[in-house]
Amino acid sequence: MSKRSAPTDQDRLDYIDQATFLSYRASGRVQVGMALWSYEGPVDLDGLRRFNENFGKGLVARYIERSPVPFGRHRWVAAAGAPRPIDIAETARPRSELSDWLEERSRIPIDPEHGPGWHLGVQHFTDGSTAVAMVLSHCLIDGTGSVVAFMDAVLGNERDLGYGLPRSRTRWQAIRSDLRQTLRDLPEVRRTVAVAAKLAYQRRGEMTATPSSTTEATGGDKIVHVPFASANVDIGHFDARAAELGGNGYSLVTAFATRLGVRMGRQRARDGAISLMVAINDRTSFEDTRANAMTFTTFTVDPALATTDLTELRGEIRAALRRAREQPDESFQLLPLTPFIPRRAVRHTAAMVLGELPVTCSNVGDVPELVGRIDGTHQADFVNCWGVEQNVRKADIEQPGGLLVVTALRHNGKVTLGIVGYQVGAENTKAVLRSHVQSTLDELGVTPLVVY
Repeated sequence: MSKRSAPTDQDRLDYIDQATFLSYRASGRVQVGMALWSYEGPVDLDGLRRFNENFGKGLVARYIERSPVPFGRHRWVAAAGAPRPIDIAETARPRSELSDWLEERSRIPIDPEHGPGWHLGVQHFTDGSTAVAMVLSHCLIDGTGSVVAFMDAVLGNERDLGYGLPRSRTRWQAIRSDLRQTLRDLPEVRRTVAVAAKLAYQRRGEMTATPSSTTEATGGDKIVHVPFASANVDIGHFDARAAELGGNGYSLVTAFATRLGVRMGRQRARDGAISLMVAINDRTSFEDTRANAMTFTTFTVDPALATTDLTELRGEIRAALRRAREQPDESFQLLPLTPFIPRRAVRHTAAMVLGELPVTCSNVGDVPELVGRIDGTHQADFVNCWGVEQNVRKADIEQPGGLLVVTALRHNGKVTLGIVGYQVGAENTKAVLRSHVQSTLDELGVTPLVVY
């Protein structure tokens, strides 16, 4: 079944998608989403091949084509041809090497402009279990959009996105079209300039920070690996513990992110607070074809409140979400300026938007069981996800103070937490990150089924 999702005049990237792409091109740092389906037994490989083929006919069946105009809006083009075949490992590995295999998958290059924009791999283990992992560009789709794309692929739904083929316009056609689009965008750009000037003054301290000479002298251009870990928790136990603390599942995930932030040195020096940046789904329907259909709200949390009583934290979350609906963060009003920002300024703009040592928390919520049956037959025992990073320069991650991202979802009776973290001046390995995760769960009285 084919569904037409976008008319041909809607091929321009949304501003947040343009910003994501420009950030990638400015630094070479690639933001990718990684999903894991873990099965205690085998999977139907023919069913997975159908899923892989169907996935290549859905929301991610596209690439980004840059405008020939230096300040022009980029556009979506159709991804022609068959998707990359599934990488099926020939040799079974011990299950203890699951995280090693995931690391290997996460490092396979992804390119939203030239491809591949995503890839799927299968690994069998010597105890009879199986893992399936997908890595895909965040420039093409976000977490909630991925859930929609997974469902489409399982059901066999195809999307006619209405995009032209790559390089289907002549250079002069592209220039004329993109200049007309720029003229149409100018009123919004003018309104945004006033906001930019105001925020630039208010947050000038955040924008003027530069990589320290120590960082540069000790290999600022060195590519570093940003470790990731995961914890799977029984959903009944998780929700019961949240209720004991006066909260709910959402606030307990936030408490976990807060306390993990303390362990990883992300408290603000001036007041000891944790700055939480919470992603909010803004996808309006199954027909919404934006890549990153989300907004953000940022608020501070006293980490002492996150261990014994979640009542106040729960109220803070509700208030922050209400503010985000009623009065969106002014920082994101800068996005219409994205096409006009020189590459060298992208990092400073990101610092102004993100603020000081944020802990990013993205709660996907309940994921339909259908998403766990990607081979059409077997239900995954665990579904996990992470927002991982490729090609990260040491200076780029250490100058803003490191990174901590917590992603959560609920599926098949489990809450799964995906953690990506890098702490400046510390030992950044998956073993250390796992230790921080386990200690944080212990502190909150949450007993995981597994941490890996």
